[in-house]
Amino acid sequence: MSIARQCALLDLPRASFYYEPQGESAENLLYMRLIDEEYTRHPFYGTRRITEWLKGGGYPLNRKRVGRLMRIMGLAAIYPGPRLSQGGESKKYPYLLRNMKIERPNQVWCTDITYIRLREGFVYLTAVMDWFSRYVLSWKLSTSLEVGFCLEALEEALQRGRPEIFNSDQGVQFTSREFTGRLEKESIRISMDGRGRVFDNIMIERLWRSVKYEEVYLKDYETVQESRENLAAYLEFYNQERRHQSLGYRTPNELYRG
Repeated sequence: MSIARQCALLDLPRASFYYEPQGESAENLLYMRLIDEEYTRHPFYGTRRITEWLKGGGYPLNRKRVGRLMRIMGLAAIYPGPRLSQGGESKKYPYLLRNMKIERPNQVWCTDITYIRLREGFVYLTAVMDWFSRYVLSWKLSTSLEVGFCLEALEEALQRGRPEIFNSDQGVQFTSREFTGRLEKESIRISMDGRGRVFDNIMIERLWRSVKYEEVYLKDYETVQESRENLAAYLEFYNQERRHQSLGYRTPNELYRG
């Protein structure tokens, strides 16, 4: 069986099949782990605060180096770095959710990207989530921050339904014409977080906290495939079994399916 066919059967991008650890030193990978943990605790921290926090822990990095590592990690998505693909002409949209009462499934969907550490490297996770129920409609892993895996997640989510509003940050993946054009084709209203306003997309930030604290930080993934298998199991648990206090101790699936 060809490699392409094997990857298709496993829903595994061929880039992941050939994955080798990202070209960062062991020292930088340690710093990236620390940054990831602190940013997950305080997602409103920028390079200045992260730098000072690292210095306080005995890691005397300068702000320029911290900024470079955060860009690699996708933690500064609205400040495009050299690893990000513009995907053509981009366009920003206003934030539509301020003071909006979100009271039913498929009223608002949201998306984001987060950094997932491996033992000797890292990958990126994107997800599309229903804001009201917290139900994860789709998710994808990638070894790069190109727009492709975000589009794949969007296409998979659209097979389940269609939201009235789709919210994201101003990352170049989500402002690309490929991504916004796909939403416009479905007549979906586009909403984007204000620049630097991390809590505009608070529901998916809470998802990342759950993923990190309840899954990723408890394990030490070695390969992309291992991370994929474990994240698949966790996100299935998250949708089907994890009861949320904010949802009246119902599961996302119970609320999304009604």
